[in-house]
Amino acid sequence: MRAALLALTLTTFAAPAAAKDPLFSLPIDCDLGKTCFIQNYVDSDPSTGARDHTCGPLTYDGHKGTDIRVATLAEMDVGVTVLASASGTIRATRDGMADIPSNAPNAPHLDGKNCGNGLVIDHGGGWETQYCHMRNGSLVVEKGARVAKGAKLGLVGLSGKTVFPHIHMSLRHNGKVVDPFAPDANGTCGPSENTLWEEDVSYQAGALLDAGFADGVPEFSNIKAGLLDPTSLSPDAAGLVLWGYAFGTRAGDTMEFKIAGPEDWRHDQIVEFTKPQAQVFRASGRKRPANGWPEGNYEGSVTFSRDGTVLSSLRLSVIISR
Repeated sequence: MRAALLALTLTTFAAPAAAKDPLFSLPIDCDLGKTCFIQNYVDSDPSTGARDHTCGPLTYDGHKGTDIRVATLAEMDVGVTVLASASGTIRATRDGMADIPSNAPNAPHLDGKNCGNGLVIDHGGGWETQYCHMRNGSLVVEKGARVAKGAKLGLVGLSGKTVFPHIHMSLRHNGKVVDPFAPDANGTCGPSENTLWEEDVSYQAGALLDAGFADGVPEFSNIKAGLLDPTSLSPDAAGLVLWGYAFGTRAGDTMEFKIAGPEDWRHDQIVEFTKPQAQVFRASGRKRPANGWPEGNYEGSVTFSRDGTVLSSLRLSVIISR
């Protein structure tokens, strides 16, 4: 059973923008840093490289929005609401595209519809927001409708050019992309004095998305789908494995696994990452002892760290019994 998130390293860089600029709310109904995460930011590098507004790597070349993700497909299936970031008029909509990773063998051709299901809201004064990758059949607004800030637009999905469930929100002013985290940036990165978010939206440099026990190393596809964390395992289980699923890893980051069980049984391992990865999992554990697993409660923890600082940690437990 997974416990609550123990630690998060969050950094705030900016204060609200001047009164002349509009302020926007998050376009998703979730608890940022716990039940949803910002996977990608606007690319602040005008060259073929890619840097987010902090000069970090949470973006890719040419990315024009903010990607707020849920951890797994199971969480997407439950339904996560997409919200209007500001009041305005619906200028365009599209629905009816399948929810399927764009790199799947059976993924349909997008024919330029990379945004998938989504919509555009005109906020007046040259400001507009675009919402992409929404769930098939979930849009609840029509072209020409007026919406208030915080109004439901639909649900987070997996349509268009994407490999994980999220809402992509692009902000534009007079047709030019604006980074709400650094609206005064002009082809540069680094701390900004202003933000266009009305609430405190802190920068999270990477985190654990999920973790769990298993009787063997799971398939990554099952983890991304939302692998259930068992409450119990058999003493005859082939193995006892603890896995962690993270985003935003960098070279030198570590994932530490600890399991403590009956009769002073312990397993500890630290795995180091050798390259940046948008999303990744690691697993650690042991094969079944000759006489089977001692029955009782096993406590586990997965800790994701960078340069000696804990970015996030999850605690779990499983009971081994007949």
